[in-house]
Amino acid sequence: METFDENDIRYQQAKKQVERLRGFYAHLFSYIGVNIIIAYFNYSNLDPGESYFQFKNFFTAIFWGVGLIAHALSVFLPRMDFAKKWEEKKIRELMNKDKKL
Repeated sequence: METFDENDIRYQQAKKQVERLRGFYAHLFSYIGVNIIIAYFNYSNLDPGESYFQFKNFFTAIFWGVGLIAHALSVFLPRMDFAKKWEEKKIRELMNKDKKL
């Protein structure tokens, strides 16, 4: 098995991307699991003849879904240059701050 230098910038970037992916997949599985439970409770509490297709039954899925889509975009879309530049600037700033201490 190949070993990697943990100080290599490519390794650090790949590790960050894997952490972002893991966070997204945890978010996705939470979304699916919680919404299945909510759907079950909503369905079991319907009055006879009442339709399941009401906004109140989809409220959580819709609004949490918007957040999940935003999370997916931040993970899967290419990183923008301004975000990368800001990150580098912030890292330098924090490192300089540590040097002064």
